[in-house]
Amino acid sequence: MQKSMIKLLSIADAISITNAIFGFLAILFLFSCIGTCGNFQTRASFTFIFLALLADGFDGIVARKTRKSDLGEYLESMADMTSLVIAPASFIYYIYSSMEVFNVFRYIYLLFALILFLSFGIIRLASFHIMKEDKFFIGLPASVSTIILVIVAWLEVDFIFLLPAVIIIGAAMASDIIFIKPGIKINAVTAILIVLSLILYNNFYKIAPLLLLAAILIYVVGSPIYSKIMKKENK
Repeated sequence: MQKSMIKLLSIADAISITNAIFGFLAILFLFSCIGTCGNFQTRASFTFIFLALLADGFDGIVARKTRKSDLGEYLESMADMTSLVIAPASFIYYIYSSMEVFNVFRYIYLLFALILFLSFGIIRLASFHIMKEDKFFIGLPASVSTIILVIVAWLEVDFIFLLPAVIIIGAAMASDIIFIKPGIKINAVTAILIVLSLILYNNFYKIAPLLLLAAILIYVVGSPIYSKIMKKENK
């Protein structure tokens, strides 16, 4: 007898769906003028993207501790597409297309970079479960790219530097570069920094998001170097 689709779901799948909902809300609030337009929209979208990041990490923990479903890997990729690719791309578009100093050439450049980022994100997430490894990631994790780009856009880094970063990070997601999977302690520290970024946000000289960004950049630069050293030692 054929199972119903709802019965195929596990607890971890419900968290993945929550991840997608957070991503959808992050996009929705960008284009909803509630309260003070601009600041409210940015804060709401930032919050929901970071909540989606927490849900993305939590669903993996729950999946390892509870029953895994046949839909799990597909659901996770679909949820991540919404929250870790489309939502951050929308966040960047909203912030930089709203700037006063903007012209048609910058607009085309912005669209071109975000379309490339979207394309690389689709490739990565579609192939993730096929190329999945136990001890490392092939290509830059979507969660890492999201943290970097959202914080950089939120800091309103100059347009000249942002767009190359969007393209490079997008390409790194679909690359063959090896990134070590962080352990429980590193993931716990990252989660704490994400929570602090949500709570403190723009307070105390933006220290929490800046610390999170610094930690992530150390991982991005250090992880491929560390993996190469480990390969040489194992030969």
